[in-house]
Amino acid sequence: MEKFLKKVGWTSIITSIALAIIGLIMVFNPETTMQFISTILGLFFIIIGIIKIFNYFIAKGNSTLFTNDIAWGIISIIVGLVVMIYSSTIENIFRIMIGIWIIYSGFTRLTMSFSLKNVNSKVWTLVLILSVLMIIGGLYVTFYPGALIVTLGVIILIYSLMDLVESFIFMRNMKDIL
Repeated sequence: MEKFLKKVGWTSIITSIALAIIGLIMVFNPETTMQFISTILGLFFIIIGIIKIFNYFIAKGNSTLFTNDIAWGIISIIVGLVVMIYSSTIENIFRIMIGIWIIYSGFTRLTMSFSLKNVNSKVWTLVLILSVLMIIGGLYVTFYPGALIVTLGVIILIYSLMDLVESFIFMRNMKDIL
């Protein structure tokens, strides 16, 4: 059992280090990361499209199950090419939509903070501060092109560091657990 737990512990440590590296790459090179993700996603759609088209020609005349495969295959290939070619445009649209939503949520909470003030709630200042921070965060996401990738990279980096610390604690105290 101890041998198995050591193996699990070392696997967790190696995984944490790999995730930390991925997080650092995302933080310090968001544009390349987005291009890589778009390429992988685009290739995935293209492969699915090719498989669908092959299914159509293999089953042609034998089954009505595959009659839509040619259409779905062509659409999937086109989507894959669009994702690969226009990755920065897609990322910008997605980023702006998320930023606008965060700003909207911030303004909604801002008005709520004033409503809380009117009813003499003690938490209105906290809600006010959080809503202003949300608006600032929404503006950051909206106007900084790498914001989503950088934020995700920071989250992955923090997770990997916490997991690494936990794994070392587990490995160090494994004998006490058994």
